Amino acid sequence: MDLTITKLAVYLSIFVIVSCSQAEQHVPLQHQGEQKQFSEDNNFIAYLSSQKLPANLSFCNEVVPIDVSEVKERAEREFLLNLQQPAQLLLNLKRSGRYFGIISTILKENNVPDDMKYLVVAESALYQARSTKDAVGLWQFIEPTAKRYGLRVDEFVDERKHVIKSTRAAIQYLKDAYARLGSWSLAAAGYNMGTDGVIDNVEFQGQKSYYDLYLNEETSRYLLRIAIIKELMSNASKYGIDVSTVEYYSPVSTKFIRVETPIDNLTTWAKENGNTYKDIKILNPWILKRSLPKPSKGSTWEVIVPN
Repeated sequence: MDLTITKLAVYLSIFVIVSCSQAEQHVPLQHQGEQKQFSEDNNFIAYLSSQKLPANLSFCNEVVPIDVSEVKERAEREFLLNLQQPAQLLLNLKRSGRYFGIISTILKENNVPDDMKYLVVAESALYQARSTKDAVGLWQFIEPTAKRYGLRVDEFVDERKHVIKSTRAAIQYLKDAYARLGSWSLAAAGYNMGTDGVIDNVEFQGQKSYYDLYLNEETSRYLLRIAIIKELMSNASKYGIDVSTVEYYSPVSTKFIRVETPIDNLTTWAKENGNTYKDIKILNPWILKRSLPKPSKGSTWEVIVPN
């Protein structure tokens, strides 16, 4: 049966509120609350039980072989776990309005399949995140890899948070991996575990398909998670998420100001250019401090400001 996002949100919120109450207060629920929780949870479980894994899944024009029972079981795990988080799916959709346009443009410029935009959703949920392993930004670069692909990371600047530069770096990584592995699925797996690690497994196991490889748990889930994210985001209404694209977060109209000198005070500089410190920091999360040093010789800072 189809449920609206309102019902899904109610089920999820009740589950979260009750769980947090138990975890933080360590007190038993009242009998009436238990009855309500039981009823609402059963409705959500009924919804999940009614949802079936799609008959066809693909990633970068490569078919996910869900006719193989082991692959189907792994795919179904990602399918059901992602359906358990309707709020996250809704946020992914809304944030895609801000980022998918520029990401798709850069993918097209580089002749990389558009499906790779779902990889970034799997990595960061389109949020400027920092992981427990110190991977940073939409594309979750660790520092050595970021620097290897030309991103500046120091005490003043972290270009892993620069949407355009980090996207170009990530796409170049994927292109390099594809050149070595001959498959976009394997290239994406290499983004997760390292291209050398995938090559080692391909050679040792004598298999050329991602779906025929035995890999660590995280990487064995990775491609299937991306394929499921693609399915859910592409067919959200089918799964009860009814949100108009007009409700997606819109990209801000911006322009670049090229700066050849240090910026000693970002507030003063922002005001001189008709903006606020808040404007500059939100649009330029790669600027880590309240100032910018002199740019490297022969280069300039390209500071994004509202148009």
